[in-house]
Amino acid sequence: MKKTFIDAICQSIAANLKLLPCIITIGFFSLGASANPRLASKQQIGMFKNSTLCVVLENGTITYNILIKEAVEKYWKSTDFVFISQEEFNQRHFDSKYSFLVLMKGVFDNDPDGVSYNYLSLVLGDKSTDLTNMPELCSFPVSYCDDNTMDFGYVIPAMVKFMQKHALNLESHRFMISLRGLKYYNGSSSFKDKVLLLNKDMMALDADSPEKIKSTYPYYVKFLNGDEIEKEIASDPSNALFNFHVGPAQEDAAGKCFEMIFDVYGNLYYYNSRKITNENKDGFNLKDFRRL
Repeated sequence: MKKTFIDAICQSIAANLKLLPCIITIGFFSLGASANPRLASKQQIGMFKNSTLCVVLENGTITYNILIKEAVEKYWKSTDFVFISQEEFNQRHFDSKYSFLVLMKGVFDNDPDGVSYNYLSLVLGDKSTDLTNMPELCSFPVSYCDDNTMDFGYVIPAMVKFMQKHALNLESHRFMISLRGLKYYNGSSSFKDKVLLLNKDMMALDADSPEKIKSTYPYYVKFLNGDEIEKEIASDPSNALFNFHVGPAQEDAAGKCFEMIFDVYGNLYYYNSRKITNENKDGFNLKDFRRL
């Protein structure tokens, strides 16, 4: 028997209802965001300067809330700010007089495995009912969605500082940033006379010791774990750089890995992402060092 028009409509509604559990999640505030969000226009960048930043706190995620509150209270200087709940975000996100610092869940459009990542995003309020259309100023991946270890605590202050500098750069360099994304900053600063703090647990096999990278990267490095890096940068050393890595919790997991290098002042020295394969495994590798 042929399907009737009413049957087709009912099946479509049922299929959409099945998607709801993927959108409504517990823990990280998941907006179902595209990994290719709409970059704020020049006019919207100007609106951001006059906005009030709403820092969205997570329901039931105390560690993240402590981290983001401390970083914003210490380092956010660009605009007024307030801390709000996810419920308040649902009421305010239509209003362009507000900007938002919020954790978002994104899926790369070209990721065949549909792997999801948590992003720390700076976005502007927008009238669109589609949250993924909120104009973006900056987004950083901070973890895979299935990784609840909160190992990104030490990089949050640098990201908060960087986002403010990035918003200023967007005013005069929006076109080039729209073409290159955060890779726009690659090669803009020198690594000479800096000590690079590398997370030894996040290095690829071809770059997991000073001896292996010496011929490719001749400057001073220190291999540390995440806790040791956090202690090193706590005193704001002026000559220190540190890497931050986002990769899968399981060694054989699919998806992408992300590599970032910051200084303690919130300058971004390096950004890259790549697909993880059997031949090109997870971790900061020699190819990354060659790009420095």
